[in-house]
This record gives sequence, structure tokens and C-alpha cells, in this order.
Amino acid sequence: MEQIRDAILSGDRTQETYAGLAIPESYRGATVHKDEVDMFAGLASRDKDPRKSLHVDEVPVPELAPGEALVAVMASAINYNTVWTSIFEPLPTFGFLERYGRLSPYAKRHDLPYHVVGSDLAGVVLRTGPGVHLWKPGQEVVAHCLSVELENADGHNDTMMDPEQRIWGFETNFGGLAELAIVKANQLMPKPAHLTWEEAASPGLVNSTAYRQLISKNGAGMKLGDRVLIWGASGGLGSYATQMALAGGATPICVVSSPDKADIVRKMGAELIIDRRAEGYQFWNEDGTKQNPREWQRLGKKIRELTGGYDVDIVFEHPGRETFGASVYVTRKGGTITTCASTSGYMHEYDNRYLWMNLKRIISSHFANYREAWEANELINRGLTHPTLSKTYTLEEVGQAALDVHHNMHQGKVGVITLAPETGLGVTDPEKRARFEDEINRFKNI
Repeated sequence: MEQIRDAILSGDRTQETYAGLAIPESYRGATVHKDEVDMFAGLASRDKDPRKSLHVDEVPVPELAPGEALVAVMASAINYNTVWTSIFEPLPTFGFLERYGRLSPYAKRHDLPYHVVGSDLAGVVLRTGPGVHLWKPGQEVVAHCLSVELENADGHNDTMMDPEQRIWGFETNFGGLAELAIVKANQLMPKPAHLTWEEAASPGLVNSTAYRQLISKNGAGMKLGDRVLIWGASGGLGSYATQMALAGGATPICVVSSPDKADIVRKMGAELIIDRRAEGYQFWNEDGTKQNPREWQRLGKKIRELTGGYDVDIVFEHPGRETFGASVYVTRKGGTITTCASTSGYMHEYDNRYLWMNLKRIISSHFANYREAWEANELINRGLTHPTLSKTYTLEEVGQAALDVHHNMHQGKVGVITLAPETGLGVTDPEKRARFEDEINRFKNI
């Protein structure tokens, strides 16, 4: 592995150099173990500790299948799906791997007693499988996490509709929190040359998810002038939605949970901010069995105070159960609630009168197709949006990194360097970096 690292650090990107590199028989990766899926039985979700379930193991390098690429991973990042995997909720991911393994001999590679996790990466292509022609060894890449077979007709208008669509590193093995990773060639995108490895790795999943949910015709289709309520606006997902709203000529109304997080979205350029803890909203009673519509009304009043009397056109929803009733209520007549994830609970409740009698729409959104991910990556590449990376750990510290996200101790995104020996490496276009240096540092130091 040292030979691979040395070649990457040298800056040599010729195909001949990488074709001559020996691929090791094994590599280090962050894993969960199948025989430990019951280790947190009886514990509340918050008490489940990823530091106990995430291991850094030496694992065999799998055979490369047609249409795939083997990537040397310089950096990765933590997403909430890694938290779910590490605490075995809502169910262990080994069921995903077992079902995938039944598809074909190549898919069978994924059904193992360990799961190498992670759904982001920035690195360098080492090898490509048969049938790959657009990507070559030596190219610097980032990856989006949609793994799709593309044999079914349903996936050819929007690959997120493919019945064999999976999230790489969550529903497949050989993910990005490792020294090497296996991805399909149609997951690869060019690494922005002005970013470090850890900066480039951090936007992938959340940036693409926010793009589909807010911008794409498959999501809310945000337009110039829209007012957008963004829950968790300083976090890994919400920070990209906030940037996209500002860049796209919309007005974000940013909901945060502390003065520090309010400062973060101000640094991004947002002006309309609601600190929900300072406001003391109690959308549910203490035992979580009944909602309080008066609190929905109070939130709506606050929004109108900030906007000069207007309700929001779009609600960017991802907390789920805790906020969904309020989100439906505060959306303007004819407006849109677009939802992905449910970090506070999956069983949503809302008063349907406020939806159906006011012609509002609920649109579900899940990750992004390749085109949407490419366009979201291009926003980063052009400096229209920037990575919101607040802290970076080493691979050995992956359990702590996941715990930070699990307990919402992070701001923006949490990165993990893997093959990179230290942070700050990987910039290949310093002139471009200089043009965006102030913005990069502002968003990175949130």
C-alpha cells in the first residue's frame, strides 16, 4: 500500500505508472461484523456506541467485476447511513448484502461476514474492469453512492427508480471508509482540482441528496425567488440546501438549534434564521403521543415575521416525525414539502386538512441519480457551492467520527482521511484554489 500512496503523493498521474503498481492482497477498511449485530440489544438508540461496533480490519481485495473500478481512497466522510449501519438500525445491513449476493456470482462477493462501510470517497483510479473506457488508472475522482445494475427498464428514465438501485457502502460492500474501494464506473466523477482530498470527499452523498431534493425536477424544482424553510440548516445536508438556495436566487429561512449554528448559516450568507430551541417549540407533548397545532401556528407566525408576511413555497424536510406536522402546516397554499430521511423517526403524522384543502404536495426524495450527482459535483467544481467540512479524523478514529454524527456533535460534514497521511493534501490547481480560498475557509471552519 505504501507504493500506491507514494505514487499518489508524487503527483504522477500517468496511466503507465498506475498500470505498473502492484495491487496488494489486502487493505484496511472500517467494518461491522455479522456476529455482533445483537451487541446493542436492549439499548436505546442514543446509547448505542459506534466506537464499539466499528472496527478497522485488514480485509482481502475483491475481484474486480466488469464495469467496475478499483480506487485508492485518500479520504472519505461520515454519513448518517454509516451511523445506522454501526448501531444496526433500523436493521442490520447484512440482510441487504445477503439479498444482493443472490443476484449473480459477482454480487455474491458482497455477502460476507463483515461489511466495509462508507458512502463517500476522493481518490485515484488504480484499475478498471472489462467494459470501462471513460475512466483510466491515474485519474483523480470522487464517487457518488448510487450503485445500480441498469438491466431493468424502470431505471432508464431515472436510475433512482431502478428496482435494483442500492446505496454503495450501505446496501453494498467494499465502501469508501477504507484504503481501497470498489465502485461501478458510473459512480465516478472528476475530483475538483482546487480541493484537498478530505474537502473533495465530504460533499458527495449530502450534496447530491440536497440537489435532487431541492433543485431537480424530481424534487421541489426550486426557482428564483422561492422562500425555502430548511430544517437543520447548518448540518451536513441542510448546509448544502442553504448554499443552493442562496446561489439559486431563493430566500432560505434557516432553522437551527443553537446560537453557534445560527452563526454558521449567517457566515453562509443567510439572513432569516430561527433558533428553534430559543423559541422553545414543543410540537409534541412530553410522551410523544400527540401534536400541538398551536405550536405549528407559532412557527408559521415567526416565518411570516421574517418574510414580511409570506408563507414558504418549499419546506426542505429531513428530521421526520418531530417536525413533519409543522412542515405541512407552514407551507403556503399550493406549496411543496419535499422529504428525505427521518432522523427523528419514520412514522410521520400530520393534519391532512392542511394538505388536501390547500393543494399542497408532499414529494419524496432519496439520494440522486448520476446526472443529478454530476450536476451537484459541478456546483462544487465551479465554486458556486463549497464543502462544509468542520472536522477530520483518521481511519483509526472512525468510531469517534461516527459517534459525533450520531450525537449531533458536528457542524457540517465530518471527514476521515484514509490513505492520505495528513490533511491539507491533494490540491492540484492552486490558482483556482486562490480564487475561492476565502469561501472555502469560511465554509470549512464552520
